[in-house]
Amino acid sequence: QVQLVESGGGLVQVGGSLRLSCAASGRSFSNYNAGWFRRAPGKERQFAAAIASSGTGTYYPDSLKGRFTISRDNAKNTVYLQMSSLKPEDTAVYYCASKCSSWSGDCAYWGQGTQVTVSS
Repeated sequence: QVQLVESGGGLVQVGGSLRLSCAASGRSFSNYNAGWFRRAPGKERQFAAAIASSGTGTYYPDSLKGRFTISRDNAKNTVYLQMSSLKPEDTAVYYCASKCSSWSGDCAYWGQGTQVTVSS
């Protein structure tokens, strides 16, 4: 069993940067891939970034490439999402997930989410 807890969300101005963290409990976390998803108000959940269990492979939707960077530190059981050049449309609740069979949201473990608000 893996439990995920996100942190690092908050209020940031347009053009700013923010780094989200996802701390995992459970010895098996390093065996699983991990990803970040987001849900904006009134919109469907959207895939934001993914990383392989070893951290050597990453994947992003075209719309977020170049602005979002996912990384992980398996020694700390933590996954990160570095976000830069933030826009108002990045405002959403961001969720960490792990053990995903697809990046449409089919994941075994989910965090509770952290709010990111980008103000103009």
